[in-house]
Amino acid sequence: MVFTNVINPRSAINRKEEYRHTLVKQGATIGANATILCGVTLGQYCFIGAGAVITKDVKPYALMAGVPARQIGWMSAHGERLDLPLEGEGQARCFATGQRYRLVDGRIATS
Repeated sequence: MVFTNVINPRSAINRKEEYRHTLVKQGATIGANATILCGVTLGQYCFIGAGAVITKDVKPYALMAGVPARQIGWMSAHGERLDLPLEGEGQARCFATGQRYRLVDGRIATS
């Protein structure tokens, strides 16, 4: 994976004063050759597909893919895809662990 540290890098120009903090929260998975632009937050247990380019914050448990990346689904903390809509409300169980997940107002809650 690749993390950037400034939005507009140029090798001949020193831009250390423009460095931005990037936060990777617990359980986040980042695929091979994914690029994470500086200044974003990767939510808990999110899943970044190989080669994805992350340009904005990622919700917890979100499955992201593409260039630029977009959300294509939801993942469990165990790494199993959840059968939930991208928006609205719904409930699902992790196939591997039986953990229950609820989608409420675009966010995942566990129970």
